[in-house]
Amino acid sequence: MRQVVLDTETTGLEVEQGHRVIEIGCVEIINRRRTDRYYHVYLNPEREIDEAAEEIHGISRQMLAGKPRFAEIMEELIDFLGGAELVIHNAEFDIGFLNNEIRLAGGRMQITDCCKVIDTLLLARQLHPGQRNSLDALCKRYQVDNSGREQHGALLDAQLLADVYLAMTGGQVALTLDEPGAAQARSTATRSRTAPRDLALRRATAEELAAHEEYLALLDASCESGAVWRRLES
Repeated sequence: MRQVVLDTETTGLEVEQGHRVIEIGCVEIINRRRTDRYYHVYLNPEREIDEAAEEIHGISRQMLAGKPRFAEIMEELIDFLGGAELVIHNAEFDIGFLNNEIRLAGGRMQITDCCKVIDTLLLARQLHPGQRNSLDALCKRYQVDNSGREQHGALLDAQLLADVYLAMTGGQVALTLDEPGAAQARSTATRSRTAPRDLALRRATAEELAAHEEYLALLDASCESGAVWRRLES
């Protein structure tokens, strides 16, 4: 399964007020492992940048003077996304801006025409209701090092979000034979099978079962074709 974690920076918060995309960062995940492939570009928005926005991302109009316009990179961006499942924090914001850029460049498609989208903000709100679910808060909660994030940046934020997303949806899912600790894990598993012991049986409470089902539903929603155990249950 191929996924692309995507983030953007913009000239302001309201696309309806004519604000534009000035940075796009994408990180590739294949079968729940980050690869070395990424896509990163700065864009000339052909307009001023709001002072409040510049304070957040640190990108000035002067820095973008010689950068390409969105129309010049639209084809290569869509090619990189290439039908992948997109992972975005607060997806409505980024998708709205990208669809607007495509429209201004003369395109007729929308991002959701070629890609399924997972909104990690919605996932986080379901997993942690009533708590702060900003990217910084999630990095702290899932112990993802964001010490270098003094300002927002599309590529850096996409890299951080990739690690947060993998942790939110199950973390490490495979242990290969040549990885450190694999031999010890195999030995432990073997002892568990060959040395049975008397174990106390503790049944899950109704609340624990409900929480477990909720988490399984989230994992099911994050899989492109649905989770295997759901198909087996049916």
